[in-house]
Amino acid sequence: MQAKNIRNFSIIAHIDHGKSTLADRMLEITKTIEMRNMRDQILDSMDLERERGITIKMAPVTMQWDTLGETNTLNLIDTPGHIDFSYEVSRALKAVEGAVLLVDATQGVQAQTLTTLGMAREAGLTIIPVLSKIDSPLARPDDIVDEIVEIIGCDPSEVLRVSGRTGEGVPALLDAIVKRIPPPQESTSNKLQALVFDFTYSNHRGIVIHARIMNGRATGKERLAFIAAEEEFICNEVGIFSPTEKPVEALSAGEIGYIVTGIKKPGIASVGDTVTIARDKAEQFGGYLQPQPVVWASVFPEGQDDFNFLRLALERLRLSDSSLSYEEESSGTLGRGFRCGFLGMLHLEIVTERLRRESGLALIVTTPSITYEVTYKNGKTEMIYSPSLFPDNGLVTRVREPWANVHLITPTDYVGPLMQLLYDHEANVEDSKTYRDGRVSLTLLMPLRELMRGFFDDVKSVSAGYASMSYELMDLRDADVVRLDILVAEEIVPAFSRVVSTRVVEEEGKKAVEKLQGILPRQLFVMKIQAKSQGRIVASESVKAMRKDVTGYLYGGDVTRKMKLLEKQKKGKKKMLERGKVNIPHEVFLKMVQR
Repeated sequence: MQAKNIRNFSIIAHIDHGKSTLADRMLEITKTIEMRNMRDQILDSMDLERERGITIKMAPVTMQWDTLGETNTLNLIDTPGHIDFSYEVSRALKAVEGAVLLVDATQGVQAQTLTTLGMAREAGLTIIPVLSKIDSPLARPDDIVDEIVEIIGCDPSEVLRVSGRTGEGVPALLDAIVKRIPPPQESTSNKLQALVFDFTYSNHRGIVIHARIMNGRATGKERLAFIAAEEEFICNEVGIFSPTEKPVEALSAGEIGYIVTGIKKPGIASVGDTVTIARDKAEQFGGYLQPQPVVWASVFPEGQDDFNFLRLALERLRLSDSSLSYEEESSGTLGRGFRCGFLGMLHLEIVTERLRRESGLALIVTTPSITYEVTYKNGKTEMIYSPSLFPDNGLVTRVREPWANVHLITPTDYVGPLMQLLYDHEANVEDSKTYRDGRVSLTLLMPLRELMRGFFDDVKSVSAGYASMSYELMDLRDADVVRLDILVAEEIVPAFSRVVSTRVVEEEGKKAVEKLQGILPRQLFVMKIQAKSQGRIVASESVKAMRKDVTGYLYGGDVTRKMKLLEKQKKGKKKMLERGKVNIPHEVFLKMVQR
């Protein structure tokens, strides 16, 4: 296929604006997939994606479309919509020349729409604005077109209208992709440059990278190399996606496809790396960045016999997810486990769920936390990743934490209740803007710690689900925070430790203690649950002992027989209390992490 007949594009949108449904109709109309094999969310291959209705892994697909008397190859990359995967989305946008900006006709422009649009513009892509869900009885097409015109600055006639459910307007969109999106530039060099925008893992073939050929040509049986990872391999096969893998003889400049590496070591392949010929290396394409973990949590197996199985499960998962990082750690209470770094709360949720499903392990996941820069009184500075390692208040002179720039869009009716929520989460409003339909756009600055403390859930709750949010990480700023420990039977449980703001330490301690009191199984002795911070107990509750009637089998005789048995029981409970060992089931840890 000549470069002039190739169109590479991506669909960008807010979560649940119909990306996957539109992709389904495109595959159907271009006859890429036969009707008998068609199903909803065809590009979402993971069970988790189908259950949640979101795209987690990018999915490329090659389609053929005839227009103006020519057959054109359309390469689509369906990208995730969630902010956690923004780096992967930015790499995918580097691999294409155009983007279909999809806006829901019932909801309008959302925060994530603006964030992803900014990325697409930064990458210099041609934007095709599209209104989706026009068949919905709740659709407000004219109002939403005005919004799109306002943010893009295009002519209203340029906004296409489609329905992913019925297929209305999709052929016109395919024609517009061919007409408006420019073909790939001719190769400027014969040296192979293949940009990696995603990859998967196969037991038999090792890592299979998804790449856009920027320059040169990739063929099978060649010795290739990752530039950033400095690892060489023999290319076993190249091919395209239709949407299943289809081998081809070669991939030329401008094409999107896959390269089978045969590598079975974790940490080699990563999004944003460049593949080149080993004997004639080209330069790294674009700005390569290693994704940085934002949220940290420890993962322990319920039984220590499963520790090695957990290590293998993490290694296997990292073969298909380079943004997951982990290191071994040990806890006096929970035994040996792994300290894991995640891109965000959704990434954490997905990884732990995949570990449970794919490895069948019962896991204990500690309370998520972020990174703090701590300066001690002796002048030493250290990065703290775990709340249980956060130093006591009297040992430090300064603590710094990451902040986030948050973009929030909400209907005007909910601005009042949201202001109280913003105060509770230490957010400062930097800027505000009102759209024509009456919605308000707010730009906020707030600690990342508060953003991860259920801020998004609270925003959705206060706004009845109408508000949307996106965020970008910023620099480190001074923090007034302390460690909050939870004690069960006067023994600290490291998995429940967290770092909280000094002003809400008592409130957070009370919440944690009350929640634990409600879910912790009763023991044969009275069990104290306490929250401790800055050397003092800030909240305390007790779980009543299970009562066993030790005199139930007696049918008569002197009362002293009952008294002796009751006294014996009392001494036994006292001895158990002194030992104070409480076995906490893993369900309790899960419930404490969940909101």
